[in-house]
Amino acid sequence: MKQIIFVFTAILLATNVALAQDDAAASLSVSEENYDFGTIKENGGKVSHTFVVKNDGTQPLVITRVIASCGCTTPDWTKEPIAPGKTGEILVTYDPQGRPGPFAKTVSIYSNGKKGSQVITIRGEVN
Repeated sequence: MKQIIFVFTAILLATNVALAQDDAAASLSVSEENYDFGTIKENGGKVSHTFVVKNDGTQPLVITRVIASCGCTTPDWTKEPIAPGKTGEILVTYDPQGRPGPFAKTVSIYSNGKKGSQVITIRGEVN
């Protein structure tokens, strides 16, 4: 009986420690997950959109890398840690040259946040 009580107590303590650590983590949220450029001209040059990211956690958020699904899409992001409650930016630039027709490109954001990664999307149509 003492062993059962000991095991039960150990499980409860481990659960509480895990929950406490989870509450103390950074947490990334984005203002929008998708952006539609609408119809753009192929010879009109590159187009860009800025996604705002926020740290909803209690520890500094560090965006470690941002990867686009295609070489035609270039991300640039806030490199310094984002304090709790503060925001940063991810600028996504798309080059329509030589790419007529509809497009949908994903950008993966990797961080020390609770979820680890987040995906945002840009789309539109090139004339």
